[in-house]
Amino acid sequence: MNERQNIQELTLEEVMGERFGRYSKYIIQDRALPDIRDGLKPVQRRILYSMNKDNNTFDKAFRKSAKSVGNIMGNYHPHGDSSIYEAMVRMSQDWKLREPLIEMHGNNGSMDGDPPAAMRYTEARLSKLSGQLLEDIEKETVEFVWNFDDTEKEPTVLPAKYPNLLVNGSTGISAGYATEIPTHNLGEIIDGTIHLIDNPNASLDKLMTYIPGPDFPTGGILQGKKELKKAYETGKGKVNVRSVTAIEPLKAGREQIVVTELPYEVNKANLVKKIDELRLSRRIEGISEVRDESDRTGLRIVIELKKDVDANGILNYLFKNTDLQINYNFNMVAIHNLRPEQVGLKVILQAYIDHRQSVIRKRSHYELNKASTRLHIVAGLIKALSILDEVIKTIRASKDKKDAKLNLMKNYDFTEAQAEAIVSLQLYRLTNTDIVALEEESSELNAKIEKLNLILNNENELFKMMKAELREVKKQFTMPRLTQLQDEIEEITIETAVLIPQEDVMVSITREGYVKRSSLRSYNASKEDDIDIKETDDVVFKKQLNTHDHLFILTTQGNMIYRPVHELIDKKWKEAGDHFSMSLTNFGTNEQILEVFSFDADLKMSGKFVLISKDGMIKQTEAQEFEPWRTYRARSTMAMKLKDHDELISVYYLPTEDKMDVLLISYRAFGLLYSLDEVTTVGARAAGVKSMNLKEMDEIVGGFIIPRGEEETLTILTTRGSLKRMKVSQLSKLSRAKRGLMVLRELKSNPHRVLDCFLESETDTIEIFTAKEKDYTVTLKDAPINDRQSNGSFVIDEKEDGEIIKVVRKSKPTDNDLND
Repeated sequence: MNERQNIQELTLEEVMGERFGRYSKYIIQDRALPDIRDGLKPVQRRILYSMNKDNNTFDKAFRKSAKSVGNIMGNYHPHGDSSIYEAMVRMSQDWKLREPLIEMHGNNGSMDGDPPAAMRYTEARLSKLSGQLLEDIEKETVEFVWNFDDTEKEPTVLPAKYPNLLVNGSTGISAGYATEIPTHNLGEIIDGTIHLIDNPNASLDKLMTYIPGPDFPTGGILQGKKELKKAYETGKGKVNVRSVTAIEPLKAGREQIVVTELPYEVNKANLVKKIDELRLSRRIEGISEVRDESDRTGLRIVIELKKDVDANGILNYLFKNTDLQINYNFNMVAIHNLRPEQVGLKVILQAYIDHRQSVIRKRSHYELNKASTRLHIVAGLIKALSILDEVIKTIRASKDKKDAKLNLMKNYDFTEAQAEAIVSLQLYRLTNTDIVALEEESSELNAKIEKLNLILNNENELFKMMKAELREVKKQFTMPRLTQLQDEIEEITIETAVLIPQEDVMVSITREGYVKRSSLRSYNASKEDDIDIKETDDVVFKKQLNTHDHLFILTTQGNMIYRPVHELIDKKWKEAGDHFSMSLTNFGTNEQILEVFSFDADLKMSGKFVLISKDGMIKQTEAQEFEPWRTYRARSTMAMKLKDHDELISVYYLPTEDKMDVLLISYRAFGLLYSLDEVTTVGARAAGVKSMNLKEMDEIVGGFIIPRGEEETLTILTTRGSLKRMKVSQLSKLSRAKRGLMVLRELKSNPHRVLDCFLESETDTIEIFTAKEKDYTVTLKDAPINDRQSNGSFVIDEKEDGEIIKVVRKSKPTDNDLND
C-alpha cells in the first residue's frame, strides 16, 4: 500500500517538459557553451586540469594521449573516450585555435578534414600557454566542486591569466543556443583589456582601436568594419572572410591563381574538389587544372587558367561560388552568471576583469595567510636561537617531543606552532649564519605582507598587479597578426562574358524535353537528322547560337524555363540530351515543350509575350516579368495560370508595338479574327481573358498572331485527312470572345473537324503519320486555295491508311529569335 502511495500520476506533457528542461540546462551549462571567464567548455577545462594535476606539462616529456584520456574519463568526465580525445585534439590544432593549448606528437588531423591518429599512437602535453590558464590554481583562487562520484574535486573555472574566450574563440551547439566566437590576437586582446581596466567607461570605438577585429589562425582577409562593430556591440553580426590570392604569369600568355591563405574552418580538400568539379562540369570555362601544392612550408593551391582568360573574372566567380570567400557569422553566446547570454566585446572583457580581480584577491588572501604563518614561525626560530642554550637544556630535560613542546610553550611563551618548528629543527640549522638567513627571510616576509595588504586594501594596486601580469603574458606569448582587415565589403560582380568563352554551338530541344548543345564540328560531322530521340518525340527547336545567348522555353503546362546556352549539357550531335526533369523539380510527367525563344547576350527584355490556351484563354505579358529568377536552375516559373485539363497551344513574342491581329481556329471549324489591342496586358501569374466563345465539346486547335495588313494564307488539316488552303482575309474581322465564322462546310454525317492548322509564313511542309504506319510529306503550297466553305481535298485515304495519329510541321528557317 505504501508503495502505491509513492506513485505519482503525471501527464506526458509534464514529464517531457520537466525532463527536457533539466537535460537542456545540463547541455547548456555543462557541455556545449564556454564560460565567459576562462573561455573553456567543461570538457576542455577538465582536460587541462587533469593533465596539469598529472604533471603532464610543457616542461615534461610527452605522454600517451590514451593515458591522459583515461585519467580524464575516470576522474572528471564520465563520457565517451572519443569525445574527450576529439576535444583534446582540437585544442592542439593550430588551424583551429589561435594559440593551441595542447602540444601533440603524431598525426593530429589536417585542414583537409583528415581524422587524427588513434589516441594509442599519439602523445600529448600541455602547451606553455596553458600554464597561464592554470597558474595559481593551487592557491584557492577558484571554486572547486566534487566530481561525478564524489571522489575528487575539480575547478568550476580556471584562474586564466589572459582572456582566453576571445583569444581562442569557441564554437558549439546546445539545446536552444549556439555559439560562434572568433579567435583574436593575444597581444591586441591584452592591450584592449588593459585599456578597459584604466578606463571602465571606454567606448566600443576606442576599444576597437586596440582590438580592430578577429585574427584567425588560418589568416585570410576580413572585410566589413561597420558589420564588425555591430557584432562587437550586440554579439551577433556577419562579416566576409576571403582567401589570400595572387595572380601569377605563366608561359605563352597564360596565368594561374595561387591561394596561400584560406578562410577560417574551410576544408581545403573539399574546396579543391569543388573548384575541380566546376571545371569538369563546365559551369565555368577557363580553368585548365587545379592542384593542391601545400607542404610543410605552408598552404598553396594553384588554379591554372587557359590562354586569354580573364583571371580576375575567374577569381570573382570562385569568390562568389566557392568557399574561397565565406560569410563568418558572429554569435557570441557564453555562460555568464550561470546562464547563457549573447554578449558583446566590452561585456566579455569586463567579465574577465571581474573574474581576474576575484582570482588576485583570493590568491592574495592565500599568500597573506601563508606569509603570516611563516613569519610567526620565523619569529619563533629567531627567538629560540637567541636563547639557544636554555632551549636545548629544556628539550634535553623533557621526556618526549610532546613534553618538550609543552615545556617550551610554558617556559618561554612560544606558541604551539613555534614550539613544533623548534623541536623539528635540524642540528645543522643551529649556526650563526642561519640566524642571518632567518632575519633576511623575516624582512622579506614583512615586505611581502605589506604588499599583499596593500593589494587587498587598495583597488588601484590590485589593478596594477593585474596589468603587470597581463603585460608579462603579452611579452612572452604575443605573435604578429595573421588576418588582414579591410573596412569595406567588396561587392563581387561576375560578367558571363569574362567566364564563358564565346563559342558558336548548335542547340537542339525536343518536344518531350531533351536539351543539349553541340559543337559545330560535331554537328557538321553528322547528318542533320542523325539525332538520338524517341520515336514518339521530335525536335521543336534547332538553331546555331552563341554560348553567351539565352533561351526562354514555354511548356504546354504554362511554365517558362530559362537557360543560358553555356549551361546546357555539351554532347555530340547524334547523342540524346539531358531531360529537363533531371534539373527541374516541377517538370510534369505529361509536360511538353511548346516554343523556344532565343535572346542575344545582352538579354534586353523588351516587348511582350502573347499566350493562347486550348480552352479559350488569351493574354499578353511583359517580357521583363520573366527576367532570370534566382532559382531558375531548379524550378520553372509560371507564365500563364491554367485551369484543370487546359494547356497552352500557342505562344508568340512581339518585340515591337506594331498593330497585330489574333486568328483562332477551333476543333469544330470556327474561325475568329480580331485585333490584339482587345487583349489586356496582365502579369505572369494571371489567367488572361476569354479569347473565343467555344461551343460544348469544342477547343482551340490553332492560335496565330498576324501582322495587320499582310495577306496571310491558312492551311487546315482535317481529322478525315483533307487539306484545305484559304486566305485569312475571307474571315470578317469580329471582336474578342465571339463564336466566329465556319471555315469548313458542316456535313450531316461524318463531318470534318480541324486536326491541325498552319500559317504559310511559318510552315513549309508537314509530315503526316497514320495508324497503319504510313507517312506522307505534303508541301502546303501544292494545295489549291479554296473558299471559306470548302472542305478542301484529301491527301490520304482514311479507309486504306487509317486515321492520322501524328503531324510534324517542318518550319521555315525563320525562328523565334528575339533579336529580329
